[in-house]
Amino acid sequence: MMSVGGPQAAGSRPGLFRELVESSQDAILIKALDGEITFWNAAAQRLYGYPPEEAIGSHVGMIVPPDLKDEEACLLERISRGVRIDHYETRRTTSDGRVLDIDVTLWPIRTPDGAITAACSTMRDITERKRAEAELTELHAQQRQISLALNLMGNARQIPGALAASRYLPSTQGQGVGGDWFDLIDLGAGRVGVFIGDVMGRGLDAAVVMGQLRSAARALALAGLPPCEVMQTLDAFTRDLPEPFVTCVYLEADPARGEITVCSAGHLPVLLIEPDAKVRELPVPTGIPLGVGGVPHQQIRLPLRAGTTLALYTDGLVETSSSDIDLRLKLVTGMLEDAFASAGGLESAADRVLHTLLPDTDTYADDVTLLLVTFPTAPLDTAETALACESASIPAGRRFLRAKLQEWGLMAQADTALLLASELLTNAFRHARGPFNLRLWHSVRELGVEITDRSTPRPRARLAESTEEDGRGLLLVEALADAWGTRPTINGKTVWFTLLLAPAEQDADHRPCGPDDHALLTRQLADPAIG
Repeated sequence: MMSVGGPQAAGSRPGLFRELVESSQDAILIKALDGEITFWNAAAQRLYGYPPEEAIGSHVGMIVPPDLKDEEACLLERISRGVRIDHYETRRTTSDGRVLDIDVTLWPIRTPDGAITAACSTMRDITERKRAEAELTELHAQQRQISLALNLMGNARQIPGALAASRYLPSTQGQGVGGDWFDLIDLGAGRVGVFIGDVMGRGLDAAVVMGQLRSAARALALAGLPPCEVMQTLDAFTRDLPEPFVTCVYLEADPARGEITVCSAGHLPVLLIEPDAKVRELPVPTGIPLGVGGVPHQQIRLPLRAGTTLALYTDGLVETSSSDIDLRLKLVTGMLEDAFASAGGLESAADRVLHTLLPDTDTYADDVTLLLVTFPTAPLDTAETALACESASIPAGRRFLRAKLQEWGLMAQADTALLLASELLTNAFRHARGPFNLRLWHSVRELGVEITDRSTPRPRARLAESTEEDGRGLLLVEALADAWGTRPTINGKTVWFTLLLAPAEQDADHRPCGPDDHALLTRQLADPAIG
């Protein structure tokens, strides 16, 4: 802006001063300390619509909106104290009633003896810039909401066999929401899948990639693939995405067997909190991030005690520009030990970690995700037996199952369990290779039956013709079991089903079936015309 002090400051060259002021693209006016306008250049006329003869002698309030009259008085008071005001953004009105966003710079005009007698103002119309800024802000807000919606689809909803607490904080910089995600998956048969990952970048692009990855990861996990195969498939999937650099860890917990299988793709270490509150890192091979390719991902199987908690997180929790990441990980470890030693619970522990590592939640540069998952109990009882690949194994398996149900006091489920186990054993005998393994377990909530064979093809339910004798076994399983599925093993596959035991779950749709129910259902499957 101009550095002159007014027309009188031009000394012997007032014509040059007026020429410079009139040629300026900025609106320039001079006003006395009482607000009377004493100078008005051509740009001011173009901006506000008032000619000089109308503006000069008028009060500056003619271009000030009614709700800003006090603001103008405050500006003049500051000028009278010798304060210069640079790039003050406000609003002004034109002769035709339009309201403009204006950038104003004001400075005092002094007499030769230093007395302040007036103020000079230069003004620029920033209406279009403000409108563009508002549109951009709205667009960012919309993208942030979409990104948050995509991210929050991975909330830690409670699932059978696990307790969870989660925290997600979008970044306070830029578009905020990034590519962090997590997911808890009920894999059936008492098993739980846990994902956490981080897509490089922030904003809508990273969130969309995250949403695609989470959907693909959930589908692969529900298909029963082991963690290393899930990672290999996601690695190939990621290479075709716009943000082909992702860290991720997937673990499959099986409390019934007391083990956990973990595979990491370049992600930060998973922390394990023992029931006695001791914290250690899981010894998992780190692997390379998804999208790099060329190196197979390795999984590891580790013991899992009842009452164990796992802590999973993204780099926003532990990485800062001013701290060593190893020191931050030690701090997390200490916070978790203190939190679990005080028996405050998962929610309290999550809050304590965040409040310690992120005391100022207005300044963190990356989005932050923390997930705590506890596996509180193991099955009350388990039993298993090996069976040869022969027809006699089918009644032998039923006898084994009946004896265990009687021993465990679960005879209310005997009819349904024996029918379904018989169907699965028959399928295994007729379509798979032996030997077979029959495994039983129960918790307070459910009874599980698993049959493992040495064949890889998975069974699938189909609609049998009315003249066929085969093809209805899996439909019975689908109709009577509360859940069922298959998963691959090293040498074959496991087919499983579960029946709910908890009274609260046994409503009209999930009560144990008796012999009459079984007979009716079998007739309906054989002849769909039967109601």
